[in-house]
Amino acid sequence: MQIQLYNSLTKNTEILKPIHNNEIRMYSCGPTVYNYAHIGNMRAFLFADLLQRTLKTVGNYDIKWVMNITNIDDKTIRDSQKNSPAWLNEMGKQTDDPMENLLALTKFYEQKFINDIGKLGINNIHFFAMPKATDYIVEMQDLIKRIINKGVAYISEGSVYFNVNEYRQKDIYGKLFKIDFENFQAGTRIDSDQYEREQASDFVLWKARKEGEPFWDFEVDGQNLPGRPGWHIECSAMEYKLLGLPFDIHTGGVDLKFPHHEDEIAQSKAGYGIEPTNYWCHNEFLEVEGEKMSKSAGNFFTLRELEEKNIDPIDVRFSIFSAHYRTKYNFTFNGIDAAKKARIRVQDCIYAVANELEEEILINIHNRQIQTEKVKNLQNDVYSELANDLHTPKALANLFTFINNNKISELSKDEQLDFLCFISKLNDIFVAWKIGKKEEVENLIPQKILDLANQRLEAKQNKNFAEADKLRNEITALGYTIKDTKDGFEIEKI
Repeated sequence: MQIQLYNSLTKNTEILKPIHNNEIRMYSCGPTVYNYAHIGNMRAFLFADLLQRTLKTVGNYDIKWVMNITNIDDKTIRDSQKNSPAWLNEMGKQTDDPMENLLALTKFYEQKFINDIGKLGINNIHFFAMPKATDYIVEMQDLIKRIINKGVAYISEGSVYFNVNEYRQKDIYGKLFKIDFENFQAGTRIDSDQYEREQASDFVLWKARKEGEPFWDFEVDGQNLPGRPGWHIECSAMEYKLLGLPFDIHTGGVDLKFPHHEDEIAQSKAGYGIEPTNYWCHNEFLEVEGEKMSKSAGNFFTLRELEEKNIDPIDVRFSIFSAHYRTKYNFTFNGIDAAKKARIRVQDCIYAVANELEEEILINIHNRQIQTEKVKNLQNDVYSELANDLHTPKALANLFTFINNNKISELSKDEQLDFLCFISKLNDIFVAWKIGKKEEVENLIPQKILDLANQRLEAKQNKNFAEADKLRNEITALGYTIKDTKDGFEIEKI
């Protein structure tokens, strides 16, 4: 089925045309690992996951997906210099080496991020690469030299800046985001990695070393410029190295259009002579109870905070998909509850069919060829909406219309088998259901318990026995016992 996507670059919905036959190469701006990711961040990652899963399942494409890890920028440096208990407990103590502290902080939060997205159904094995910025310093330095040699960057006080005015003589700056250049002053520089959307200024590619910060040596035309990369340059260098230019799709939140993505376009065009990607796909913001999420408003949630309120991360995923990715999603607790009820309704339909099947048929249900007209029409109705710019609300509406109009027990045997096969395939996209018999599924150890058990094992390995005991108590309070074994642990329901 042909996939259509809204392209932020052209401002049109376009038929996806892969560059490399049946392979889609896709880059997503990943997390800055200085703290726990909040649910607003998670919407961007869930959108990217939805896209790559839809491309596989509905479009039948092979996917090469890269998501970067920003582990060097203003925020990671700032927080690696703080006495933050979470990462210091993991590390043991803060050292006198700024680089060691930076890598310890970011390694800690990178692992927490990977754990969190796993709970949301984003599978680590689906990534072609999750590159860390600090592993691509040489590639960034090479790109910066290319830009300098093209006359579109300059050195000032040990830093290197992209010359926006010079670039504008050769190409357009402002392809994704309309910029008012009326008050633009050539030569105005900005050093911070993130800045106000209205500020069109020369942006930093390489930041001069500051006392107490980690740094790398960088030689340009005989000058040594010890320092570290700016935020924007990392994505351009990693895209070029890992995917080649141009690649097919670049994803991210609308807040990244300017300056981050606009600067990516300019850097790649200036340095490599080509724009990075053919399709720019951006998801809208997430609000909480109709308001912008912020710590000061008290409506700022991480996934672990929602779990403490006994909210299943998969219900968060399913609820977010109830809104189209290009519309604002209003997170509410009532909305999560409604999503859970809707998800369980489909799960009950799965049980109604699966409970009557022999195990061999159930195991192979995903590979069944759908034969009946009724379920073929359902699949077409659902997939066509997903193919139309990932319209998940309409796709789910078509699924529930089918369930409302067709009592599962009254479907023919072949229709029941086809329905279960279709839901199994759809679950490759939504990751919302368990395909199996009710008794077997509900006796599975919940992911939350497995996560706590793995955290406890990690704490024991780090000789943090107080934390290990605390986690054991949490597992017991949730109705399970854990026993240590030579291979790790065993868990049983109390």
